[in-house]
Amino acid sequence: MAAAAPAAPAPHVPVLLRPLLAAVAPVRGTWLDGTLGAGGYARALLDAGAEQVIGMDRDPLAIAMARDWGAPYGERLRLVQGNFARMDDHAEALDGVVLDLGVSSMQLDRAERGFSFQKDGPLDMRMSQEGPSAADLVNTASEAQLADILYLYGEERASRRIARAILRARESAPIETTAALAAIIERCLPRPKPGQAHPATRSFQAIRIAVNDEYRALLDGLEAAERALKPGGQLAVVTFHSIEDRMVKRFFQARAGAQGTGSRHAPETPREAPQFTLLTRKAIAPDADELAGNPRARSARLRIGTRTDAAPGRSDPAALGMPLLKRET
Repeated sequence: MAAAAPAAPAPHVPVLLRPLLAAVAPVRGTWLDGTLGAGGYARALLDAGAEQVIGMDRDPLAIAMARDWGAPYGERLRLVQGNFARMDDHAEALDGVVLDLGVSSMQLDRAERGFSFQKDGPLDMRMSQEGPSAADLVNTASEAQLADILYLYGEERASRRIARAILRARESAPIETTAALAAIIERCLPRPKPGQAHPATRSFQAIRIAVNDEYRALLDGLEAAERALKPGGQLAVVTFHSIEDRMVKRFFQARAGAQGTGSRHAPETPREAPQFTLLTRKAIAPDADELAGNPRARSARLRIGTRTDAAPGRSDPAALGMPLLKRET
């Protein structure tokens, strides 16, 4: 007999939902939620009037859960297991796309998924539950590779010290659990003061991003959304840390023709027709009421652009501020 699908999660309100819905109102047509998770944005878009939402997630657990909570919506909710970096393989002429970047609470709360240093479990971190795991990376990467990942992806200033400690530890035995890795990192850094983040926060973020190739997926996903949206369609992206937000900001600036043209002594660089118009110049941040109810929202930023009828473009990863490991081009 086939195993039963996991129980549906309790309904939750994703960050910056109210300002997002207000900014894109009236909600109509077909939207794609590229980071379905527990379904907070998808349900809200359907309830606000979207005719259909395509719920996409690379995590098979998210899709399994959605079959339960999504049943009342019938054919208005279409589920796709896959990476939003290739969303235009599954949809076109969309009225809107929403991306909520980073790891979901559904993943963090399950110790067996290995995303959190606060819950001991196997060192996994794979969103798709396929391919090399965090344990594979930590136990096989060179000291230089580990240091680059921790510094470039997690902005960890003690990256070299932590990388050396990881290599020393794995000489005795493989590092296989989140608790074991967190303990190695903690020994490399000062004890945090009250209110400061756990010492392993940046390193776990960096390793998770590397395992899931999240920055490349973000770049590809922004371009895929540009191809999949129809003129007048809206792209809304919620970020949680500075590197992601920088990439999204620069993407929108470049696509809206808001970047500078270079030195006044050089010939002006020809500009392409803008592919997006920007809702606001600055990112939308959570208000006091949202922060009071959800402290996790404090680092969240929302940026929204409206698609024009100009042909899609291509992006230079370096120009967007995308961290590039030495093996990447």
